[in-house]
Amino acid sequence: MTLKPFEKLKAVVTQLCQQFKLVKVETSPTKGRPRKISEIDSLTLALYQHTSTRATKKSVFDDLKETLSCSYKTFVVSVNASAILCLRLLFIIMRLGRKFQHLVKYTDSTDIPVCLKKNADEHQTMKDLSAWGRSTKGWYFGLKLTITRDAEGKLLAIMFTRADGQDRNIFRKINQDIFGVLIADAGHVSKQLEKDMNIENKRWLLIRPYKTMKKLMTKWQEELYKGRFQIEFDFRSLKLFHGLITSLPRSINGYLANYLHAILSFVCRQA
Repeated sequence: MTLKPFEKLKAVVTQLCQQFKLVKVETSPTKGRPRKISEIDSLTLALYQHTSTRATKKSVFDDLKETLSCSYKTFVVSVNASAILCLRLLFIIMRLGRKFQHLVKYTDSTDIPVCLKKNADEHQTMKDLSAWGRSTKGWYFGLKLTITRDAEGKLLAIMFTRADGQDRNIFRKINQDIFGVLIADAGHVSKQLEKDMNIENKRWLLIRPYKTMKKLMTKWQEELYKGRFQIEFDFRSLKLFHGLITSLPRSINGYLANYLHAILSFVCRQA
């Protein structure tokens, strides 16, 4: 018998949570009201949304409301609360990625607008965490997501910052305990950054020069730089197929939960 998508996801989430002992097995009644939706079910529901064609939590609730004995409000609160379990899973996955990491790593960032530009002045939910920033597509109001992954696609580190965060400072923080050959784009050109990051026999930073810079590039360096397209495809997949970008949540928890669930669903699909 073929399992439904939700049941397949639940089996995977359950296995991961049990393997890493992330969810306690209750052997006796707990104080207070029992959970309407368990932690595992909450995370599964979130991943179900981000791995399917469901664009909103409401569409997921409508799909499964016959099996859910709770209100829509309880459903939303439970799904948002599962972000903590999601974050713990992501942390473990990144630690395992570092244990078996490829020598070559790539770091890049992407824009995460929290609303349309025309609505920025009236936007309230994320206003304290957001800022105006500029990407290759122009100005936007929101956050910046920075990722470090290796040449084989293993996620090693993630960092959310305001859109106006300085790329070089972010690069230092996110890669402070990552070693090997680090590849960065031309936006990180800085002799001081290279001096800070390079560690003899442990870490070497390669920054792609600007086209106008008179700097020689070997053939093997050019091939390494070309590998950056992979992380750009990751960002594209996160946005187009995993629902990273949203303006629907009505709370900070809702926004942050959406981002974490999108990343975890992407990582699970990659595995």
